[in-house]
Amino acid sequence: MASPLIDEPLSPTGRLFLRPEMNQVIHCVLGVEKPLDVDAVKPLIRDAFLLKHPRFRSLMVRDRRGLERWRRTSVDLDRHLIVVDRRLSSSSDEAAVNEYLADMSTGPGLSADKPLWEIHFLTAHRCIVFRIHHALGDGISLMSILLSDCRMASDPNAVPTVGSTARSDLSKKKRTMWGAVVWLVGVLWFSLVFVVEFLMRLCWVCDQNTVISGGIGVEHWPRKLATARFRLEDMKIVKRAVASATINDVLFGVISSGLSRYLEHRTPKALQEGLKITGLAMVNLRKQRGLQELSELMKGDSQSRWGNKFGIVLLPIQYHKSGADPLQPVKRAKTMLDRKKQSLEAHFSYNVLSYVIAYIGSKIAGFLNYRVICHTSFTISNIVGPQEDIAIGDNRVTYVRANSSSLPHALTMHMVSYAGRADMQILVAKDIIPDPEFLAKCFEDALSEMKEEASAIMKTF
Repeated sequence: MASPLIDEPLSPTGRLFLRPEMNQVIHCVLGVEKPLDVDAVKPLIRDAFLLKHPRFRSLMVRDRRGLERWRRTSVDLDRHLIVVDRRLSSSSDEAAVNEYLADMSTGPGLSADKPLWEIHFLTAHRCIVFRIHHALGDGISLMSILLSDCRMASDPNAVPTVGSTARSDLSKKKRTMWGAVVWLVGVLWFSLVFVVEFLMRLCWVCDQNTVISGGIGVEHWPRKLATARFRLEDMKIVKRAVASATINDVLFGVISSGLSRYLEHRTPKALQEGLKITGLAMVNLRKQRGLQELSELMKGDSQSRWGNKFGIVLLPIQYHKSGADPLQPVKRAKTMLDRKKQSLEAHFSYNVLSYVIAYIGSKIAGFLNYRVICHTSFTISNIVGPQEDIAIGDNRVTYVRANSSSLPHALTMHMVSYAGRADMQILVAKDIIPDPEFLAKCFEDALSEMKEEASAIMKTF
């Protein structure tokens, strides 16, 4: 019997990511403690790290009708490994790596004459960059690959643990008959409201132009990259000060407050208080329950769970002037995100795009997706990473970061948590946002102010 992955059709979302206007490559960055020994890492890659899953041994080909398909092939590992021995610049390691990644975000895509992934070893900067096409899988799928052969730094025999993405406990509202009715009415109402808003955004509604706005063609503009650093404990302190809040609520509150600070700094003419600025988020439609769930994705008989399975949701924030309650953005974010979670917006966007791709074509779906991006202002994502320090072989990983190739947005933000820390990569079109380092500081200062306010509140109890 032929292998099920020979000439297997791409998923609808995978086809979308191959469209020229949506050609997305994910960059996952691992910093390591010791000098890189590429020869020592090669066996890990060959035996377990990336070659476990058939997707990474398959070419993307097109049949006679022009439809994309996966075809199994042999892998010449050396063609996928790019070793850069020289220092990239005289700047710090972080600045040099960020500049390298920013250049790749608008540079040439991955070659279609080999499986769609590469690994770049920046040996002088003790950094490994995994460059993987989004058609191969989403963030959760690719996290399973990256962690499949890592071990805890404190115990080489122990696998790392990955926390689940915490959500508000909406099930409490369904414990009685009346509560279940109210919850169901909420699901129907919020789904209707958000789906109508999504369709309006698709057709004609767009954000007011600001100093962070992108638009048609901005995906080709040169990029800069900066990193905002957070402590998860600081975010948890803020979370405890806002009833039933989650880390995602705190993160989005930080984004709201940080962008307000930045806009206030960059805009000579005062913006209208309460001005809405809309972001896009990719919502994982799987249930993430730690590394065991991720490991299931690696099994050869689990193809239905592998790949891209996420929906798009619109996340509006409100511009506010400094001096207000530091925790107010978190409270607003919690209210908005709870309603989003109760709605079917993410499922609607996933199923509609899948239907359009399958029955009308990826060209139309790509146009619609591109239009939604051009009508909004930024992209945000948050991936839960290992809770403990991990190691590749005997080399401890010092940081885990992620970003992607550019979009029509002038601002994209990707946060990954790792061992009590969270690094958010801020990729910007530098002709629109020339100072991403200052923007990163706005986010860090926003969290610091929220933590101080939350600590003061907690002391009163």
